[in-house]
Amino acid sequence: MLSAIEIKRVQLSKSTPAKRKSQFGQFFTPESTAVFMASLFPDGNGNCRLLDAGAGIGSLSAAFLARWRSGGFQFQAVELDAFELDHELIRHLSNTLTSFNHSSDLEVNIREADFIKAAVDSLSANLFSVPLKGYTHAILNPPYKKINSNSAHRSLLRQVGIETVNLYSAFVALAVAMVAPGGHVVAIIPRSFCNGPYYRPFREFIAKRTSIRHVHLFESRNKAFKDDDVLQENVIIHLECGAEQGSVTVSTSTDDTFSDLATHEHPFDRIVFSGDSERFIHIPTSPEKFTFDASTTVRYTLENMGLKVSTGPVVDFRLKPHLRDMPDSGTVPLLYPCHFSGYKTTWPLIESKKPNAVERNAETEKWLYPNGFYCVVRRFSSKEEKRRIAASVVDPKTFGDTAVLGFENHLNVFHENKKGIPEPLAWGLAVFLNTTAVDERFRRFNGHTQVNATDLRTMLYPSREELIELGKWAMSQAELSQSVIDEKVDLMT
Repeated sequence: MLSAIEIKRVQLSKSTPAKRKSQFGQFFTPESTAVFMASLFPDGNGNCRLLDAGAGIGSLSAAFLARWRSGGFQFQAVELDAFELDHELIRHLSNTLTSFNHSSDLEVNIREADFIKAAVDSLSANLFSVPLKGYTHAILNPPYKKINSNSAHRSLLRQVGIETVNLYSAFVALAVAMVAPGGHVVAIIPRSFCNGPYYRPFREFIAKRTSIRHVHLFESRNKAFKDDDVLQENVIIHLECGAEQGSVTVSTSTDDTFSDLATHEHPFDRIVFSGDSERFIHIPTSPEKFTFDASTTVRYTLENMGLKVSTGPVVDFRLKPHLRDMPDSGTVPLLYPCHFSGYKTTWPLIESKKPNAVERNAETEKWLYPNGFYCVVRRFSSKEEKRRIAASVVDPKTFGDTAVLGFENHLNVFHENKKGIPEPLAWGLAVFLNTTAVDERFRRFNGHTQVNATDLRTMLYPSREELIELGKWAMSQAELSQSVIDEKVDLMT
């Protein structure tokens, strides 16, 4: 039977216009998820100071207080600060929290205020601010919205040493800054912070101030906030402030019913690899080690091999006057992801909606690469595809005697100083990248469908010589099925 809070959440999720949801970047937490999040906090005693930033209608606070009222915590008293900026939600939030406020051991403070400004003022010791430091617990479903580099929020965050690109990571960082040593933060947030250069300062901030205790992954991309049609892959993370890092509990469930909950313990070096300057966060979903975890072969960087990977330099809308549907005099091939299927290149595509060529002239010359062999990887995959990484080989013979090629921005290109690479090396890279083992390892730290050049740059590979041998083998095969390449690479490692 649904609680009154859950009924209200479903009603508001259905009735709130999508434009308003986007404006505030807030999606209400389902009751089952809120209860699970509250269960991640260890038992406590003494007095609790609880922060709920972006409280919405109070689902998270309600789950925490319900656990306390039912004897799950041993707190003598709880003081709650619930921040919510949306005026239309304040009465619902008040109704939720009033139902728990029936004795003197609970103090509820509903703050209709900008959490970022209030937190920064408090951390900066602004004489006119309300002091907020010293929370023992924080539970958050923060807003999901980008922060522009020149925005007021970005400027405020920099005042307290926080550099980040999204409201959700800003809220978590501020909560961590305000929770006392030994305190706990539990948040449900997009998985995008686990990798990529934009979230590196946030990962470093978290690493310096907390230990990761628990990570929960929803295996189905659209189930955490299914009532709101949110397709972002989300995780629940439990952080302990000021504590030494130990092993990490990783749990998974298909959706927010948690009916198939599976839990495993992992040493921290399986979550953040030793020596990884990017501090990518991997989320292993089984206790078994992946194929490459203990490999003595897959340990080389692209730099070790004299290779680079770059995003395709041709941004089509910027060069629109120079694009041509089909090749003609004075044009050169322009390659999009649609020109690649499996390992092969098909060009031109007669019925393609994308142009097949770009004029070669003074304005386009600097964006073109010499014709040659390359390995390319699509930057975007659909969530239905079996693999996130799809690699192909560019064969110069496909384009006749053309001197240069254009690679569109939705491709990642492996090259040697913007020139082609040996044919066997291109094939070896493509085969290696298309293995199941690479895909599984990539999914451990990448929660979205985008494959960035940075992701490929930070991966480890077999040596150049081993990739060339793998390429020569691949070129001699009549068929390169998934099972065939997986077996071959397994033997190498």
